[in-house]
Amino acid sequence: MLRFLIATLVTLAVTEAAVIATSVYLHRGLAHRALRLHPLADFLFRCILWISTGQNRREWVAVHRKHHAFTDKEGDPHSPLLEGFWKVQFGNVFYYVREARNPETIARWAKDIKDDIWDRLIFNWGTLGAIVGIALAMLLLGPLWGLAVSLTHFVLYVFVLAPAINALGHWWGRKNFLTNTATNIRLLAWLTGGESLHNNHHAYPSSPKFSMARFEFDPSWVVIKVLMAFRLVSLVGDKVKLT
Repeated sequence: MLRFLIATLVTLAVTEAAVIATSVYLHRGLAHRALRLHPLADFLFRCILWISTGQNRREWVAVHRKHHAFTDKEGDPHSPLLEGFWKVQFGNVFYYVREARNPETIARWAKDIKDDIWDRLIFNWGTLGAIVGIALAMLLLGPLWGLAVSLTHFVLYVFVLAPAINALGHWWGRKNFLTNTATNIRLLAWLTGGESLHNNHHAYPSSPKFSMARFEFDPSWVVIKVLMAFRLVSLVGDKVKLT
């Protein structure tokens, strides 16, 4: 029972770390340039993402920027309004991979994201990062529990939380702004690092803070505020909606 409890807590911690790193670093920091990160914070976020997701930052940024350019229109890499809700909810990763493998998408939408020495030595080797992450989990928890934690984290991040933003976040929920097709799901935002305040984000893409109304909570904004206190992050995005 104790091992199960520890494994559950580790799974939640790893998954939320990946979610927060995706939201703060890949999304707000790189894709929308709402934040400027100290090199130490930049490196730490990349390490977290390397061992927990194996994602390539140029690919993520390119796919996301294209999504904003063609939101729920022809050209959107993963629109549930075009492809169908269930296809994107369960197949989001496949839509992402298909677009990420398009060299024209990377060249056009991520031309400002350049590979540095750390990318060439470490972070571009995403499969190796995932292997390192699994090995660390097995070392910490033992082979069986380590594999169980890794598999559960993979399912939660890839097939539950990420598609809940791209699929459910364009299909069902409340709207503060009628200027876009995205929606807000306040409870889900607690688990997605604030990403499920999606209607707010599409209304103000360059805002580093996603919560904009009463009873909305953006966990990633709390992390950003802490990092700002240590001078590891500074704001460069739209400050209109920071109150």
